[in-house]
Amino acid sequence: MKFLDREHEKERLLKAISRKKPALIIIYGRRRCGKSTLIKNTLRQGDIYFVAQQADETLQRIHLAKTIGEKINGFDSVIYPDWESLFTNLNNLIREPLTLCIDEFPYLVKSSPGLPSLLQKIIDNTPRRKYHLILCGSSQQMMQGMVLESSSPLYGRADEIIKISPLAPGWITEALHCSPLQAVAEYSVWGGVPRYWELRAEERSFRAAVINIVLDRFGPLHEEPARLFLDDMRESVQAFSILSVIGAGAGRLSEIAARLNKPATHLARPLDNLIQQGYLKREMPFGEPPKNSKRSIYRIADPFMNFYFTFLVPNLSRLELGLNDTVYKSIEPKLQGYIAAEWENLCRRAVSVEPVSGIEFDIASKWWGTNLKRELMEIDIVAESVDRKYLLVGECKWSGVNNPEKLLEEIKEKAELLPFAGKKKIIPVIFIKETSRNKIPENVFLPSHVMKRLKD
Repeated sequence: MKFLDREHEKERLLKAISRKKPALIIIYGRRRCGKSTLIKNTLRQGDIYFVAQQADETLQRIHLAKTIGEKINGFDSVIYPDWESLFTNLNNLIREPLTLCIDEFPYLVKSSPGLPSLLQKIIDNTPRRKYHLILCGSSQQMMQGMVLESSSPLYGRADEIIKISPLAPGWITEALHCSPLQAVAEYSVWGGVPRYWELRAEERSFRAAVINIVLDRFGPLHEEPARLFLDDMRESVQAFSILSVIGAGAGRLSEIAARLNKPATHLARPLDNLIQQGYLKREMPFGEPPKNSKRSIYRIADPFMNFYFTFLVPNLSRLELGLNDTVYKSIEPKLQGYIAAEWENLCRRAVSVEPVSGIEFDIASKWWGTNLKRELMEIDIVAESVDRKYLLVGECKWSGVNNPEKLLEEIKEKAELLPFAGKKKIIPVIFIKETSRNKIPENVFLPSHVMKRLKD
């Protein structure tokens, strides 16, 4: 699969390594999101790229010296007793400025805990350093701790800190060469992780991909969450348990605590950690103060993780017996409902990307509560305009709509009953799966519109 997007990240990285002053660049993010690919597509001839392994520090130095020796003749002919001697000799032998990238840097730190302090010393006390240094890692928690915590030796010394997130949803149409309609279904399973897209592209169909890549106990993503949690979590078992109960339908803090048989107060930190790592999100009704925890609902934020904990975890015992086809048949009737929920998420994300009817809107949310008639009501999408004069109110249908004009009028009537509508002008919108009409009414959006918006 070709290198997609990441132009902004690449531009910042190129700018950093083009400076005369030696730079420290930190790149981190979830595994398989394309950090290494970004670096390899940015480094120039003569630069050094090294991938650390989980090995003894002596072996790590030997491997790094050998990699440097491929660019600097004779560098690996010396035995380096410590890291300081290696970095000192590197600076002495460099003739032209270059970039040294150490990928999977946390592996080096595990075997050499004092390495960040040494690098601090080199950065602070080597005014004539001739190389830029890129430190890259998939352990988000460890990388953040090394550069963002005030107690860290490298705190405040990075010239660039680039967090690599999953790709924007719209790029999946290009990666899989599929229609925007099919892209919604694909994204609902694979999310925005480029490596997952590569694996999917090798399979002949959606069904075959789900079975062979995820459900099969030998599939490359069958144990993916466990691997990710080992990178990012101190308590990987607890993270797995929390996501399992949320995937099974528990959303409120009290429900999660009850199913785990734990006091709710014990879950605050692990829930916040999962949110910071991008695995969970906390939903509030539109306009609700963030501190009002009583109305908040926890959802799995990442589509792949959501699919995994919704469908795979409850069937782990059957999958261990190799009943892959049976499990797929059992989840197949539920897939459209699952995709419809992700369609809602995509539609909400699309609202603030570009103006709607020439009006710029803030981030969209869902709303549920009691309307002015004291009736329970739920709205899929609510967003306020940047100038606070308009209120966008919309519904998402993972189906066709025969009379979109009538539905738009109904939405407008419902919107006027919202307790926070006030004197704001209502902009009704609908997002639908497909339509038989040649001319699409204004403020009616199809998957093609949404995926185009979500390519930025």
